[in-house]
Amino acid sequence: MAMNPISAWAVVETEAIGEAVAIAEFAVVRSDVTIGNRVVIHPHVVIESGARIGNNVEIFPGAYIGKATTGVALSRPPRFEAWVDIGADCSIGPHAVIFYDVSLGAGTLIGDGASIREQSRIGSKTVIGRYVTVNYNTQIGDRVRVQDHTWLAGNMTIEDDVFISGCVGTSNDNAIGRNGYDGSPMLGPNIARGAAIGVGANLLPNVRIGVGAVVGAGAVVTKDVPDGAVVMGVPAEIRRWLKAPTGGDQ
Repeated sequence: MAMNPISAWAVVETEAIGEAVAIAEFAVVRSDVTIGNRVVIHPHVVIESGARIGNNVEIFPGAYIGKATTGVALSRPPRFEAWVDIGADCSIGPHAVIFYDVSLGAGTLIGDGASIREQSRIGSKTVIGRYVTVNYNTQIGDRVRVQDHTWLAGNMTIEDDVFISGCVGTSNDNAIGRNGYDGSPMLGPNIARGAAIGVGANLLPNVRIGVGAVVGAGAVVTKDVPDGAVVMGVPAEIRRWLKAPTGGDQ
């Protein structure tokens, strides 16, 4: 059996390392980390205790896996468990930060500089673009595409096969932070399967974007969007239908 190419300049405290793993110089892998087969860990990666890395994962320079949320200056008390689960065939871009209590499904790509907060769950074959923020307790399905510089609010749900363009903003607090944190009303948008959100759109708290609906570029969505509707404008209004809605008038 060939030796794993682990640099003498790396700090590796775990023994749970699979076959054909490469760990480059100046990477730090703490104890109680499990690394699958054929994993590539580039320089200056930090992986904290409790992380599980699946087979064929590549983690690019400067990524941080297992960041603990601190309560300093936060209006919301952080809640998390000290584990991270990265599925097989994932790619983690340079300087991405994945907090504790996060899971990634198989074949998912996390872009350069992206941030994935605690209690978030991301499905398989999903792309989280460069410098995207996925806030706490955000649930993202399979085959989702989130383009660069988008901000996803906490307590948000995105179902399978959704496309979200670049620079999209979402929110979960109609009081804009003036009333402190009271978890129950702070709900982000719910984007149903197959929906598409245009570049620069803004989705307000707790709105539902229906199945297969389209939100035009720059729209401000203040109310629920029915299944199959195309909405545009500020505030967003229905302009046409991609299919007849179920119930009600067209």
